[in-house]
Amino acid sequence: MITTVITAATVATVTTVTTATSIAAMGLAAAVGTVVITGFGVLLGTKELAGTAHSVPGNRLSRFLIVGIWPLAITFGVFVATKAAEVMA
Repeated sequence: MITTVITAATVATVTTVTTATSIAAMGLAAAVGTVVITGFGVLLGTKELAGTAHSVPGNRLSRFLIVGIWPLAITFGVFVATKAAEVMA
C-alpha cells in the first residue's frame, strides 16, 4: 500500500516536471526564433544599405555582413519549415 502511494507521487512529479520542461522548451524556441528573424532582418537591411554607398568601406561592410547572413538565412529557413509543418499537422 505504501509503495503504491510513493509510486503515484513519483509519477505525478515526473509528469509535472516533463510538462514544465516542454512548456519552457517551446518558449525558448519562440524566443530564439524571434531573435534570429530580427537579427536576419537587421543584417540583411544593413548589408543592402552598405552596398548602395558606392564607397570602399561600404563595400567592405557589405561583404563582411554576408558571413553572418548565411547562417541566419539557413536558421530562418528551418524555422519557417518547422512552423509550416506544425500548421499542416
